[in-house]
Amino acid sequence: MNFGADRILACMKLFLSLLFAASFMMAADMPAEGAKALDFTLQSQEGKSVSLHDFAGKWVVLYFYPKDMTQGCTIEAHNFQRDLAQYDKKNAVILGVSEDTVDSHQQFCTKESLTFKLLADDKHEVAPKYGSLTDYNGMKIAARNTFLIDPKGVVRKVYVKVNPNPHSEEVLAALSQMR
Repeated sequence: MNFGADRILACMKLFLSLLFAASFMMAADMPAEGAKALDFTLQSQEGKSVSLHDFAGKWVVLYFYPKDMTQGCTIEAHNFQRDLAQYDKKNAVILGVSEDTVDSHQQFCTKESLTFKLLADDKHEVAPKYGSLTDYNGMKIAARNTFLIDPKGVVRKVYVKVNPNPHSEEVLAALSQMR
């Protein structure tokens, strides 16, 4: 088949508009800055129920990440762990969420010496509420997004498609500005 240049251009425009619409729809599902954070309860790597409301009165760094024991996720987790004392000084807790199981989180924490909470969203309940569930080669995984939630439970900053290397420092800088 021989498509004319006009037809190819029209197909490309349609593709790009659909791609833009899909990304807008995903972002529209996220809690906006200034909105009340959506409460949830998930199991931690310790097998204990953890709810967002458990941290009322504290800043919460709620970060979604794709997969335990992968390169980018390990870098991001190590950086949060490295900076944990600084978060403590700012009255902030770190909560990592992925679609992995409690057992996977437990192994990841043990292997990488992580002491903050990793939460198992293996039933895909929380990531969609935060516009942070994506499809990767037929697998449902968490998109790398972060929500900085203030002590009253209000979303103060949203980070989308996070770069794991400088992310912890970005969040610490935002916390310093907001306090």
